[in-house]
Amino acid sequence: MKKWYVAHSKPRNEELLWKQFCLRNFETYYPCIKVQTVNPRARQVQPYFPGYLFVRVDLDLIGRSAVEWVPGGVGLVSFGDEPAFVSGSLINAIKQRIENLERDSEENVIPLFKDDNIAINTGAFIGYEGVFDAHLSGTDRVRILLSLLDNRLIPVELPASCITLISCISNNN
Repeated sequence: MKKWYVAHSKPRNEELLWKQFCLRNFETYYPCIKVQTVNPRARQVQPYFPGYLFVRVDLDLIGRSAVEWVPGGVGLVSFGDEPAFVSGSLINAIKQRIENLERDSEENVIPLFKDDNIAINTGAFIGYEGVFDAHLSGTDRVRILLSLLDNRLIPVELPASCITLISCISNNN
């Protein structure tokens, strides 16, 4: 009977392992998300679970070694000597979560530039205003500068969804 198993890859080899599984005609699920990176040469799509992906096979039919001895792979996630499997409903929930993340990130894209004035609309700093400093690499987080103590600027890292643009500086046209 086919079940979903969690395959562990070598560091930064998730895509290689996924391709190897595809070459062997295994049903796979390699969840990835789009990320904004500071470095333009960095990967724009990264694994949602770094070091892991899912493969659906019948281990009784093909044997465990057919899945574990694959280039780029370390083996199956196991407890004791028994490979752990996950339900199809969990796979569907992960797919739904990734679709929601992609939809939300497309809807909430705000073009922010250094020194833009922002307002914080959720979280611990709700109601405060600050100055946008930077997008943080590989995440949906930003660094803003808050003037809290004696007008000293304090850097704070927040999810990008917590802020809204108030006004931008004039030289970013």
